[in-house]
Amino acid sequence: MGMSFFNRIKKGLEKTRKSFVKSVETVVIGYAQIDDEFLDDLEAVMLTGDLGVKTTDYLMKEIRRGVTEGIINNTGDVLPFMEERIAELLGENEEQLEMHHPEVILVVGVNGVGKTTTIAKLAHYYKEEGKSVIIAAADTFRAAASEQLTIWADRVGVPIVKHQEGADPAAVVFDALASAKAKNADVVIIDTAGRLHTKSNLMEELKKIGRVADKQVPGAPHQTLLVLDGTTGQNAISQAKLFGQAVPVNGIVVTKLDGTAKGGVVISVKEELNLPVRWIGVGEGMDDLRPFNAKEFADALFDKGQEQNG
Repeated sequence: MGMSFFNRIKKGLEKTRKSFVKSVETVVIGYAQIDDEFLDDLEAVMLTGDLGVKTTDYLMKEIRRGVTEGIINNTGDVLPFMEERIAELLGENEEQLEMHHPEVILVVGVNGVGKTTTIAKLAHYYKEEGKSVIIAAADTFRAAASEQLTIWADRVGVPIVKHQEGADPAAVVFDALASAKAKNADVVIIDTAGRLHTKSNLMEELKKIGRVADKQVPGAPHQTLLVLDGTTGQNAISQAKLFGQAVPVNGIVVTKLDGTAKGGVVISVKEELNLPVRWIGVGEGMDDLRPFNAKEFADALFDKGQEQNG
């Protein structure tokens, strides 16, 4: 399989590490002792690293507390302290998902964030795990959407259920779930329309999909994953808030982390949205989307951890 995923995350976070961690280090080196000026500089650097206001406020409060309590005695103690806090933040309520049969996963997100490839990579991941997967092309709004999805489904080698353009998305979901039950499939991954400008329509559409799914498979959809493009930084957060109003999202996928210095947004997502990051994407390859692991992410960001061959 070549490079272990840990090393790929490390490589993927290189730009973020250079801009964020290096900037913090520069501030640390620049000051002999911890004073207000040092703390102001530190705060400024965090905000430029796309940690967001909420996370930055929290970390600054923690650092001040660390100083008061004598956990942080000099500027050199700041980075390790920060890393621990960030790992903790990300690891909060990180739980293993209980899989249903079939597990119904609704994938939402605006166009252009990498939703289609995310669905393909998820299908690939579950297939590698030995599970049978069906993809449902419920974005019937754009003709290109189901065409692209079909190409990916063929490439991954999983069946796809689709209707003609303009069909009722809920009807596609109905058929996909009927098919999943007939074939005893393990996982159904549903693509949805990525338009936010007609939010009320989208909301109704997703609610209807939810009702139809629940009728076919009680409790479905089990996961509603929102795909966010890591390169958009704080914009991804406001996008997520909009989607959160439209649909009960219960997990986040952050894609394209390899192309950006804004990897701090992963920490933001957790703090600002209070939603678990479930998957991260660090490249174009089929294996470059993986379940999110807080410790692994923090270690990679701060350039810790072993080079593993896996």
